[in-house]
Amino acid sequence: MFGIPGKQAVTITPKAAAQIAKLMSRDSHQGLRVGVKKGGCAGMEYTMEYVTDVNPMDEVVEVDGARVMIAPMAQMFLFGTEIDYETSLLESGFKFRNPNVVDACGCGESIKFDETLSAT
Repeated sequence: MFGIPGKQAVTITPKAAAQIAKLMSRDSHQGLRVGVKKGGCAGMEYTMEYVTDVNPMDEVVEVDGARVMIAPMAQMFLFGTEIDYETSLLESGFKFRNPNVVDACGCGESIKFDETLSAT
């Protein structure tokens, strides 16, 4: 696990927890796995996928019936991130407030991290 012992890698807002719990109960999933992958115009993208089996290497964060698993390779990039769920007139979706992001593209789907993170 990356980070500070006893401190969760990410925080989940009440709105995000409610949406994740709703998705879990509707489809009988174990939770959502959050990660990052190369791609997009800024270099990296967030990934989210349903989890049917928990990977023992994942960091698990549970809040109000919601369970988020953080993929091992993403833990250093996501440490300190707040996951929220926002609804507006035009769109609804999960939003990541990540202090490790140094740049993002205009569409908000692609991000760039401090290069020293990938060197650790």
